[in-house]
Amino acid sequence: MNIAFVGLGIMGGPMAANLVRAGHAVVGYDVSGERLNALAEAGGKAAGSVAECVAQAETAITMLPDSPQVEEVAFGPDGLLEHGRSGLLHIDMSTVRPETSRRVAQAAAVKGIRALDAPVSGGERGAIDGTLSIMVGGHADDVEAARPILGALGTTIVHVGPAGAGQTVKAANQLVVGGIYGLVAEAIVLLESSGVDPAAGLDVLAGGLAGSRILDLKRHTMVKRQFTPGFRIDLHHKDMGIVIAAAREAGVALPLAGVVAQLIAAARAQGLGPLDHSALLKVIERINA
Repeated sequence: MNIAFVGLGIMGGPMAANLVRAGHAVVGYDVSGERLNALAEAGGKAAGSVAECVAQAETAITMLPDSPQVEEVAFGPDGLLEHGRSGLLHIDMSTVRPETSRRVAQAAAVKGIRALDAPVSGGERGAIDGTLSIMVGGHADDVEAARPILGALGTTIVHVGPAGAGQTVKAANQLVVGGIYGLVAEAIVLLESSGVDPAAGLDVLAGGLAGSRILDLKRHTMVKRQFTPGFRIDLHHKDMGIVIAAAREAGVALPLAGVVAQLIAAARAQGLGPLDHSALLKVIERINA
């Protein structure tokens, strides 16, 4: 299949490469020439604009930082809705506001373009390994049409509802992930302050009811204070804003979400934005300094 891929960053780059390995013809666009070169080295082709990228595509995937970038790519004069052909399947795998996904889907339908919101969980490792969890919002027929493509990117692909529903599920995911990082950080501080080896302590926790993917993947690097970004604090801060806005729209109180959002905001205010979200440990340490 001819696939356009717009946004070749930490997540999008390896995802596009996996599509090439799966046998698809992938044309990519990114503002970074270095990222375009990486796609070309993986067997894809580089485009000079969004319009050029999507012109011949049967499917267009976007993986962008936030709602403004998705809206620019979708609605701009050089954008996907202006230059994508009728029948195009647009899969937005960015994490954005649910209302952004609904707006894109409504405008796409007018152009004869099928739109899905399909944000992912699994981080950089999942993008590289093709083991992402993908939560998809949109029409059921379009989801089924997308499954062969999504199958090259993830192992869990679930249709969760109409347009925007994927983004709501992703917001819930980011709430849970942020909360667990905060609790693991507090556990490390408690263990170390009590004279207990945190590595041994977390090994026990990982094998019991407290076990989680976060403990499996990040407990060793957190104990070693290694915060190379797989998913940056800056992006998680943006995601928690989506969580709080979604809660307000739904008319529900999420008190723990407020605490998690404030911890992540504190991390960003302390200059930790470029680090991995496991760097919440630094915030808990500073509270106790």
